[in-house]
Amino acid sequence: MTLAGQLPDFQNIDLTQDEDGIWVVTLNRPQKRNALNEATIEELIELFSKAPRLGARAIVLAAAGDHFCAGLDLVEHHDNDRAPEEFMHICLRWHEAFNKMEYGGVPVIAALKGAVVGGGLELASAAHIRVADSTTYFALPEGQRGLFTGGGATIRVADLVGKARMIDMMLTGRVYQGQEALDIGMMQYLESGSSLDKAMELARQAAANLPLTNFAICSAISHLQNMSAMDAAYAEAVVAGVVNTQKGARERLDAFAKKTAARVRPNS
Repeated sequence: MTLAGQLPDFQNIDLTQDEDGIWVVTLNRPQKRNALNEATIEELIELFSKAPRLGARAIVLAAAGDHFCAGLDLVEHHDNDRAPEEFMHICLRWHEAFNKMEYGGVPVIAALKGAVVGGGLELASAAHIRVADSTTYFALPEGQRGLFTGGGATIRVADLVGKARMIDMMLTGRVYQGQEALDIGMMQYLESGSSLDKAMELARQAAANLPLTNFAICSAISHLQNMSAMDAAYAEAVVAGVVNTQKGARERLDAFAKKTAARVRPNS
């Protein structure tokens, strides 16, 4: 058991943590290009459900092997010959896992490489920050395979790159990578070196924030985006009232007033 017995020994993902509360969650099915089977989704649900209560300050989502995630395990899907209602419930479990990531309140930084395809792109889009390396490529090949997205691409991927680009990707199999993928918003960082190293750097920066502030950033913003403008304005004010008066914020504001806090500077 890991984390003092509060999480099981997962079969499809590896979990490590350090003294700063940074967790590294590694998809560990490299022989399948880390394709997502039913068991992996259930493990992700359990992990991301419990992470906020178990002291995670930031989570890096990584992958074993050469590829981040090739999406739905198509061999499992083919062999199980699922009924419509069965696959509908599987999709709902995917939504459960990815919602736990997006709305859980702990920063999730995805370290991308190789294939980020289909459901792998849906997984990556549920992270708060995405870091790609030079090998990373993005695709939604469902159209060519007689499928349709079921893990939130119509929500999150369309939000990242726009409805028209997503439809183009699905209809034509278009692949994005490199600077073009960065320019359209697939990820926020493009590294010539290790995406994992950069993801760890960003995780340490995020983990240095107050946990309540990170909770608001990594949950409230997504909730506010789902509201009408009037309701979002009201909810934002309530969240700000709670977060901006927390004890830790008072201490940091005191340091700012005394000119001992770090200042915002332009990049050199």
